[in-house]
Amino acid sequence: MSNTQINIQEFFNKNRFSKFQLLIFILTFLVAFFDGYDTAVIGYIAPSLLGEWGLERKDLAPVLSAALLGLAIGAISFGPVADKVGRKVVLITAVSIFAVGTIISAYATSLLQLEILRFITGVGLGAAMPNAVTLLSEYCPDNKRSVIVNTMYCGFPLGAALGGFISAWLIPAFGWRSTLLFGGLAPLVLVIVMMLMMPESARYLVAKKRPVATIRKIMAKIHPSALQADAFVMTENNVVLDDSKGGIAVVMSRHYRAGSILLWISYFMGLLIFYSVMNWMPVLFREIEMSQGTASIVTGLFALGGLGAIVNGWFMDRFNANKLIAFFSLLTAGSVAFIGVTVNMHMALLIAVVIFAGIVMNTAQSSLPALAAAFYPTQGRTTGVSWMLGIGRLGGIAGSFLVAWLVSKEFSLENIFYILGVPALITTVCLLLKQSIYGEQRKSATNTAN
Repeated sequence: MSNTQINIQEFFNKNRFSKFQLLIFILTFLVAFFDGYDTAVIGYIAPSLLGEWGLERKDLAPVLSAALLGLAIGAISFGPVADKVGRKVVLITAVSIFAVGTIISAYATSLLQLEILRFITGVGLGAAMPNAVTLLSEYCPDNKRSVIVNTMYCGFPLGAALGGFISAWLIPAFGWRSTLLFGGLAPLVLVIVMMLMMPESARYLVAKKRPVATIRKIMAKIHPSALQADAFVMTENNVVLDDSKGGIAVVMSRHYRAGSILLWISYFMGLLIFYSVMNWMPVLFREIEMSQGTASIVTGLFALGGLGAIVNGWFMDRFNANKLIAFFSLLTAGSVAFIGVTVNMHMALLIAVVIFAGIVMNTAQSSLPALAAAFYPTQGRTTGVSWMLGIGRLGGIAGSFLVAWLVSKEFSLENIFYILGVPALITTVCLLLKQSIYGEQRKSATNTAN
């Protein structure tokens, strides 16, 4: 009796990217979009809170950082859970948490209530993105994984940026609470669609030795030839440890520990720069008499630079990903520091430098999740990606406090941007060290479900 085995990854590689895989991409892209919208929405409603609740600007600091703390905790805590119980259930749970949290936030009547609800919302936001990245990456062919994952991840800055336009229309017409209701109700609809149409990761099912009939049903939606399979196997392009080990044990194992730490530092440093610029650029640019409207537009263009990750994803699928992202990080260091050089020059030159810095910085940052997803084996992939994103969120908090301290010490505008270029140099060194330690050579191992 013949026994037909199908290698999961070879199956993805030899067949065309199917409508079913496109559906997974669309669903995870929407998760990223609403994650970005709900992360940024508090900034868009802040001016309304000041007026309606009679607050001072300093009173907003806790509510602005509450979600960031929740993001870190959500990413770090839910990653190991997803590697144990599955990507789909944790992703749906995470989106449900941030959707419901955002809806309830619309009914907050005090700053303390809003702080607590933003923290809860942040937990869901932090858990969602790592699982979306992991689930999508595990349905991608090898030669297109980075460009597909990077494109999906761009939903986050797109959601954050378009949230400004959505809020600009909703707040004058329906009040600030309407932006929160939209940010909660829309992802709740997405939750229902995901429950009905989102599959579990086929790679995860093979790794956990789930019934072949379950895997066959999913794989047949990609190509009907999967119906002939009596067993599914999965060849890992990474060092696979004991199958019984959980995600934390994999990430902190002797083999992966150094790479994990280097990825954590890299993502931490990137978000330190990102949140320093996003939170402080409009304030800092007042010193050079830039209008508030112009400063807001320039800051938004800095965030949209993350769309450059789509192009970088194409290159990552063909060239050395560690060196590529290290190169963009080096460009980030130079361009962010050069902002300090141009602050007292022609306004057009300053804006051009800021936009270029946003492109290279966000391209590097938005490419790191795909790099992490490729680095870890299936058994620890979600934990690896989520811990990098979670620890990185602490960099966002550190960035806000760093610039506040520099301003309090009366550092010049030029020197502040010189200092903000240093974290990108650290990222460059970390990624080159990762390349030196791990290179492009990886061992292989095989899992079987039958």
